[in-house]
Amino acid sequence: MAFLDWLTGKIECPRCGTRGAKEINGQILCPNPTCPYFSKTMGKAHAAPVRASITFSQRADIPAYPALDRPAELASGSFAIRYRDFRGQERTFIAQTASARRKRNHISVEVAPKNRRIVLSRDRILNLNEVEAKFPQSVAPGQQWPTPRERQVLNYHLKHHNTSPLYESIRAKYPDW
Repeated sequence: MAFLDWLTGKIECPRCGTRGAKEINGQILCPNPTCPYFSKTMGKAHAAPVRASITFSQRADIPAYPALDRPAELASGSFAIRYRDFRGQERTFIAQTASARRKRNHISVEVAPKNRRIVLSRDRILNLNEVEAKFPQSVAPGQQWPTPRERQVLNYHLKHHNTSPLYESIRAKYPDW
């Protein structure tokens, strides 16, 4: 198998990394149908599964939208994320607003159609301002953020699902936290 690939001329595709590609007369023939070097002559037995980008929702409660150029048509509670992956390909994901979280330089969201959680780098999101505007707000507009001590108390009691008089007084100041 992999040990004898050098005898049969099979190599790893330089574009997509799929094993089983061949180089014939300086031309690369890849069994992966998503690769630019794909060759139908390689046969379907060696073909890798096609991984298409998620472009619309197939869930019953979120209607399908083949054209994502009009974000006003998206179902309420969801938004579109335009993303450029490491290969330079642009993808569009439909994310649920309630599932959006920010962790350092990444955004974690659940995307349609399978409601899987994915993590996207903020540097590669093409419509970052629109995406961050959809995040749930912890404080009201114009309101000051809690001090570090107040955040510590709020997060502790939210994590442990308990309460204290100090927590209740801070929670009255920041009800959306």
